[in-house]
Amino acid sequence: MQGFYNLSNKIRETLQLDAFVNTVTYGDLFDVDLNKQTIFPLSHFMIGSATMQSNVWSFNISLLCMDIVDESKNFASGIPDEFRGNNNEQDVFNTQLAVANRLLELLLRGDLYVDKYQLDGNPTLEPFVDRFENKLAGWTVTFNVLIPNDMTIC
Repeated sequence: MQGFYNLSNKIRETLQLDAFVNTVTYGDLFDVDLNKQTIFPLSHFMIGSATMQSNVWSFNISLLCMDIVDESKNFASGIPDEFRGNNNEQDVFNTQLAVANRLLELLLRGDLYVDKYQLDGNPTLEPFVDRFENKLAGWTVTFNVLIPNDMTIC
C-alpha cells in the first residue's frame, strides 16, 4: 500500500507549484525553524487521522498557509490607514486563502479529483495572527481527502 506516501507527495507537489508558496513542510510544526525569514510564505501540513471505509481511506488533514506580516513605518499621508493599519496582514490573509482555495478546488473538481484524491465534506478555515515566533498570519485549513484503498486481500 502506497496511499499515505502518494497522498502526502501529491499535496506537497501541488502546493510547491503555487506562486504564493515558497516552502512546503510536513509533520510537527515545532520541528520547522519559523525564525528563518527565507522560508515564507510557508505551507505546512499534518495528517491527523486515517479511517478505512471499505474500499477507500479517508485522511483528515490540517494545513497551515502562512506568511510574515510586515510592519511599515512609511505612510503616504504620514499616518497609518485606519482600516488596514500599517502592515500587510490583509494581503497575507488574501494570498494564503487563495493558496488553500486552489488546493481545495483541485481536490473538489480539478486534476487531483481526477487522479482519485477527492475532497470529502466541507473544509473549515480559521484565520490566525501571531501564533508563532515571528508575526505570522494565515489560515488553518482542516479537511478530509478520500483515496482508493489499493490493498488486496490476496
